[in-house]
Amino acid sequence: MIPLRLKIETDAIDPYVVRLRSFEGVAHDTPTLSSFDAVLGNATGESADFSGGERTLRVFGIDASDVNGDVLFVVPRRGTAHRLIRANSRHNTLLVTERCDQLCLMCSQPPKKQHVDMLPYFETAVLLSPENTTIGLSGGEPTLFKSELLEFLRRMLAARPDIDFHVLTNAQHFDRDDLAKLGELDLNRVLWGVPVYSSDPYVHDGIVAKPGAFDKVREGLSILCQAGAKIELRTVLMKPNAAGLADLAGFVTTSLPFVDKWAIMQLENIGYGRQNWDSLFFDSSRGFDTVGKALDLAISRGINAMLYNFPLCTLPPNYRPFAPSTISDWKRTYVSECAGCGLLDDCGGFFEWHPKAHGYERFGVT
Repeated sequence: MIPLRLKIETDAIDPYVVRLRSFEGVAHDTPTLSSFDAVLGNATGESADFSGGERTLRVFGIDASDVNGDVLFVVPRRGTAHRLIRANSRHNTLLVTERCDQLCLMCSQPPKKQHVDMLPYFETAVLLSPENTTIGLSGGEPTLFKSELLEFLRRMLAARPDIDFHVLTNAQHFDRDDLAKLGELDLNRVLWGVPVYSSDPYVHDGIVAKPGAFDKVREGLSILCQAGAKIELRTVLMKPNAAGLADLAGFVTTSLPFVDKWAIMQLENIGYGRQNWDSLFFDSSRGFDTVGKALDLAISRGINAMLYNFPLCTLPPNYRPFAPSTISDWKRTYVSECAGCGLLDDCGGFFEWHPKAHGYERFGVT
């Protein structure tokens, strides 16, 4: 698994953001350095030394060429640095908060009560990011700090016209007063990922463990639609909602036809998802009919429906084109049975923490 947290030593005292520059393999002229850049000095098989401004930084356990251009958040007192932006990856997500107002049965990032405002550091990280990248904003629930989030987006979209954002939110905290603030954003460059788990309010509210959540998310989606926002609807497939997936497809096509994308997602075995795995995991390879009917209905009515986190060999061949590789590179793996598979180059594989007994009855048939 690609490490996102690195062991470091630094002569700094306070946390700071830095961009590493090794320039290894760079054939053209050395780019102009900023005050946030640290340049490689010495590297051994165990560590790499960087310096910039009045600070020095030693990074352990990683090849210097692998972090060239990466943007790190350095925490001196902990001796760690977090790779906020990896220059060679399209999977960069910034965690806005760990607080949340839901307790979803399958949450991969169980919420915490405390909140640390990282947005000032994230601003610097975005400004230092490579050109033409997409940056995710996630939580917790980012819109618990809605004013700060919208102002962050306004500033960053203006400062970096080449960068897009993908914001994961339950969309339950928008109101009509937000239309003006949303209108200040370049909404063509922001995709809002919003979960809806069922067309039955009782089922949806039960999954997120919050009464009234279904009605609130419908209100939030309506406001985002009025603002002209791009919306990616997200539905994690589980035993509690699998039987109603076709009904949800009907609801999406009739009540939410304005969404830009509908992602049906396989379950991730981490956090609450791991705790509740036996009661939640739905073997889509054995019960694909319910998924296929929902996908067919949505697509036939003009919805851009996709399958996320589904190993290709677990799908009927004619549905594989709808299942792109979506698992982030830093948490993606393949099981031993994948060796030699003809679909390997296109398949997203598994989450690193997926059970070794993967749970799919139909597996490995290419």
